[in-house]
Amino acid sequence: MQQLAATSSIFDKFRRTFIGDRAFYKNVLALVVPIIVQNTITNVVNLLDNIMIGQVGTAEMSGVAIVNQLMFVFMLTIFGGLGGAGIFGAQYFGAGDNEGLRNTVRFKMVTVIIILAASITIFITSGDALISLYLKGEGDAADAAAMLEHGRVYLNVMLWGLLPFALSQVYSGTLRETGETMLPMKASIAAVLTNLCLNYVLIFGKLGFPVLGVRGAAIATVISRFVELAIIVVYTHRHKVRFQFVVGLYRSMRIPVSLVRSIFRKGMPLLANELFWSLSVTTLTQIFSTYGLNVVAGMNIASTIGNLFNVIFISMGSAVAVMVGQSLGAGDIARAKAHAWKLMFFSVCTCFVIGALMAATAPFIPMIYNTTEDVRLLATHFMRVSAVLMPFFAISHCSYFTLRSGGKTLITFLFDSIYSWVIFIPLAYIITNYTKLDIIMAYPICHLPDLVKSVLGVIFVKTGYWAQNMVTDKAGAEASAVEAAG
Repeated sequence: MQQLAATSSIFDKFRRTFIGDRAFYKNVLALVVPIIVQNTITNVVNLLDNIMIGQVGTAEMSGVAIVNQLMFVFMLTIFGGLGGAGIFGAQYFGAGDNEGLRNTVRFKMVTVIIILAASITIFITSGDALISLYLKGEGDAADAAAMLEHGRVYLNVMLWGLLPFALSQVYSGTLRETGETMLPMKASIAAVLTNLCLNYVLIFGKLGFPVLGVRGAAIATVISRFVELAIIVVYTHRHKVRFQFVVGLYRSMRIPVSLVRSIFRKGMPLLANELFWSLSVTTLTQIFSTYGLNVVAGMNIASTIGNLFNVIFISMGSAVAVMVGQSLGAGDIARAKAHAWKLMFFSVCTCFVIGALMAATAPFIPMIYNTTEDVRLLATHFMRVSAVLMPFFAISHCSYFTLRSGGKTLITFLFDSIYSWVIFIPLAYIITNYTKLDIIMAYPICHLPDLVKSVLGVIFVKTGYWAQNMVTDKAGAEASAVEAAG
């Protein structure tokens, strides 16, 4: 009987810690489903784009994929630049402070303009050199030259879409911090449908348009980003009663110095993290590309498919940021901690299912690409490795956003970027250059540190030191008292 009682007690504790009630999951789904839908549609269209470009040729597909790696660094830098202000935005909304939220939006505007100017300068002056970094592996010189040319054409057009993308992230991120996820989702759906239709017309020259290939794909993407921005901005400013942070938003661009200092202190590690983490991803891809041009094509297919399956745990990160951040802003530390564990467990459970589905379909999805059998086999292998690691990715992702929601941005920088540059990159470099392992063995071995990272994430979250209120003195004092008592 005692053993049965002990078992029951353990189960009850597990249930209370990791499993929420019906109201909890209702709130989670209301928040995360629109984000999942938005991300899924975006990635489905990216997949179709990838397939369309792949129908033109492997060189075109690889050239576009390389430029998208560079765009990935820009996008992650934007996310990082907005992340610090986003932490305060979620907590200001939780505290009911519209003026504070308004000031965070102004800070975001200034930040993205600075990042935008720096990025365009780098792409214009060093675009060819950056693309060429991925063309050093074994393969035909003519193919490498073709990839470079297609990448150059694609990049030159894509530069026009950086501004609307950056501004859309300012508005979308702020709306999500207030719990509004439907509008960004609808705008994204409109944008991706625009992109899809224009891709078909411009890539293949339908409805009387000329065949533009990769240039057409880039033009379609740029137009779709202006569509997304227009929908979000117009709707938000026409509903000022609902979105009160836009009232007087542009009346002044002054931001309290104390807030600038606070956001800068919390936000700079996030900016640095997203920049260096995205650079670590592109560096890892460049290291693997030395195995040959077929690996570049295979990784492009695998990453495009992987992004489609990864939408669950990626979207759960947004749920963590909003639900935990708002609880901290309201001074409810206990609820914030409870949300963190339940959201992480929910994300991991879903990733076991999604990962199994990805592994099962991995041999068949690459068949839709017009490429070689070697590329298809490599893509299948990369997808299966990612499928096995998906639950661990979910733990790390939720841990990252939990730490970030409490303003522990320096730790997130160490947890994400420094870990990548100190562990991942050296390991991949050593295996690639100083062993005789082929890519089939090297790829999964280089991802073993992901297992350790997930364990570290759980340890960091379990300490509870991240749970702090940063926007109200009274709530902050209460939080400190609760933390001390706990």
